[in-house]
Amino acid sequence: MAGFFGNSYALIADAIESTTDIFSSILVLIGLKYSSKPPDKNHPYGHGRIEPLTTFLVVGFLITSATIIAYESILHIGTPHDLPEPYTLFILGAIILWKEISYRLVLKKSVETKSSSLRADAWHHRSDAITSMAAFVGISIALYFGKGYESADDWAALFASGFILYNSYLIFRPALGEILDEHVYDDLVEEIRTIALQVNGIIATEKCFIRKTGMKYQVDLHAIVDGLLTVKEGHAIAHRLKDTLREQLPQLGHVLIHVEPNKPERPGQ
Repeated sequence: MAGFFGNSYALIADAIESTTDIFSSILVLIGLKYSSKPPDKNHPYGHGRIEPLTTFLVVGFLITSATIIAYESILHIGTPHDLPEPYTLFILGAIILWKEISYRLVLKKSVETKSSSLRADAWHHRSDAITSMAAFVGISIALYFGKGYESADDWAALFASGFILYNSYLIFRPALGEILDEHVYDDLVEEIRTIALQVNGIIATEKCFIRKTGMKYQVDLHAIVDGLLTVKEGHAIAHRLKDTLREQLPQLGHVLIHVEPNKPERPGQ
């Protein structure tokens, strides 16, 4: 309403982008609720994969809003219109502050929970702050230079749409990697190997595969034990290792330990 009555399409564009925030946040909320459901018969690894799917939907909202903003901005650039009203700057100032606070709060929670969809929603807030800042600059230029610079407001909205599209890619890429089980967890692998060597009976570790589902990490680990142990003893060590890993790394979900026998050296070697 402020954009309409204040003759600022940049503010209207910002309102469109903010409106998509509402729907995307609802999607994130539903996704987080569903992904936290425990494993069941049909979903032995849990329901975490709904998280990156939710992220894709949020990205879809971002791309849609950016496209609408860009299209309308281009139309308005070539259309004569009145200068924006000065009071729109005060509204934008309040919006920028609020959106930046929202970004920081949600991003902090996304780091704590390792949630990709929450991170996407945080960046949605940041993109709002950027579009609002662009609108602020555009309106300021139009008001300062006066007649003939009305389109500065529209150019600001067009710039904002480009930033939203770029940000959409930054959000989409990690979520796609999560769906495709891309390996980007070297630090966690090192933690797992270090902890494993502290477990009595573990000589070394070999392969360690990690895939993320929701806010949990599923681990397949090959552990080397004394080759002369009985199957029962090796099984007990594997369980001890699994329990230790899940105790010290609560972010782990399903942990599968494959026991490998140590190859004893031949006499004379």
